[in-house]
Parts: sequence; C-alpha cells; structure tokens
Amino acid sequence: MTATITWKISQLDRNAADGGVTTAHWTVTAVDGDYSASAYSTAGFTPDATAAGFKPYDTLTEADVLAWVWGSVDKDAAEASLLQQIEAQKAPVTLTGTPW
Repeated sequence: MTATITWKISQLDRNAADGGVTTAHWTVTAVDGDYSASAYSTAGFTPDATAAGFKPYDTLTEADVLAWVWGSVDKDAAEASLLQQIEAQKAPVTLTGTPW
C-alpha cells in the first residue's frame, strides 16, 4: 500500500491592522493502512502590506498558505521523514515487553 500524505493549515496568526499573516501553524500526516505518522510545526512570515502580491487574511485560501509554507519548509524531507517512521513501525528494530 502507498501512504497517503495530507498537509493542513490548522491556524493562522495575523496583524490586526492589515491582515498580514505572520505565522502559519501546519500539520502533515502520512497514513499507510494501519500505520501513521505526523508532524506539527509553524512557519513565520514578515508581511508587507505595501508589497505587490500582498494577500490579506480574508482573501487567502489554504492552498495559498501551503505554498508559503512549502517555500520555507523542505516539503520532500518532511514527507520522507514520515515515510521512514511508518517503515520503522512496520519493521521495528527494537521490541519492548517482558517474557512472562
């Protein structure tokens, strides 16, 4: 089975004055059958309301913000890390428990 990877923006922090987004809180989850792994982090931005292409909070889509996040986070490395975690779950190198 191939893992399904899902990126989500869980919250945005913004300037009250101009709606410029300062922080995006994001999660990425990989699911492969009964196995899953996830990560949570943030990406920070310095919005400039006078810059060309400025997008205030109330005009954003999740796709817009994910594009910003992927501009500051190594998307491929994050996904590869989750896939490695899933593989480790499938074939653990250490086990825990007691023999009785």
